[in-house]
Amino acid sequence: MGKAEPRIAVLLPCYNEEATIAATVAGFRAALPSAAIYVYDNNSRDRTRELAAAAGAIVRSERQQGKGHVVRRMFADIDADIYVMADGDLTYDPKAAPAMAELLVADQLDMVVGTRRHEEKDAYRGGHVLGNRIFTGLLAGLFGRSFTDIFSGYRLFSRRFVKSFPVLSSGFEIETEISVHALELRMPVGEVETSYAARPEGSESKLSTLGDGWRIFKTILTLYRIERPVLFFGLIGSALMVLAVLLSIPLVMTYLDTGLVPRVPTAILITGLGIVAVLCFFAGLILDTVTRGRREVRRLAYLALPGPATPQV
Repeated sequence: MGKAEPRIAVLLPCYNEEATIAATVAGFRAALPSAAIYVYDNNSRDRTRELAAAAGAIVRSERQQGKGHVVRRMFADIDADIYVMADGDLTYDPKAAPAMAELLVADQLDMVVGTRRHEEKDAYRGGHVLGNRIFTGLLAGLFGRSFTDIFSGYRLFSRRFVKSFPVLSSGFEIETEISVHALELRMPVGEVETSYAARPEGSESKLSTLGDGWRIFKTILTLYRIERPVLFFGLIGSALMVLAVLLSIPLVMTYLDTGLVPRVPTAILITGLGIVAVLCFFAGLILDTVTRGRREVRRLAYLALPGPATPQV
């Protein structure tokens, strides 16, 4: 007797997407006929809700502004075996979803990322391309490995991923947090190249290259501080210790020549820097123990959930 077909939920967070939401829903309906399609409206001031409902989507709302808040609500509310998350702006190709789902199931993965291939000049701003490369490299340097496109909003998840993911972000830095969660718990993940189109006429991007880039940079640093405390506080401690040594050289030379310490405030500053540097080293060691324990708890919670959907037999 064959196993039941996996339940698929398509999750579309939206904010003022009346120009594209109906076509996006129709595209995913054609690509995944058996899927339940949810549109989560985030305080839109246009007809997004009405047009999504008319297209056959299940429409819900999240009042807290920001994509991170919407993702937190979607992951908490929806129960499925496979989750397809995309944007409602018609930039991601719904036709790629079946292949991504097939990879998720066949290889027993917890996440498949749709890496963006943009053939249209207006699809992906030059600043965003550069920023993506910089942050992808930064993430690889901080956490040992990374993804080809860490900012892609087109992802498929297993139920185990969704229900073990404590969403902490509030805005567009959510994609970075998702990537780090998968890397930290060493989840099996995959990537599929997908086409990425320019927004249709009448549809405006909500992204701010500098503003969102700064928030993402702060998110990576915060996650690095939490997940790699020895290196984070060790670098700070090392910098302070080097500064203390450099400041102490003239004092030591003067003391050896005259037997006096004429610059007492500098000597006090050097002592303070040395003490703070040592405290940074010990803080890193202590927090590393805490982080390991927390990571073990997260890993056990992750493993306690049912695994990825299995292929039918």
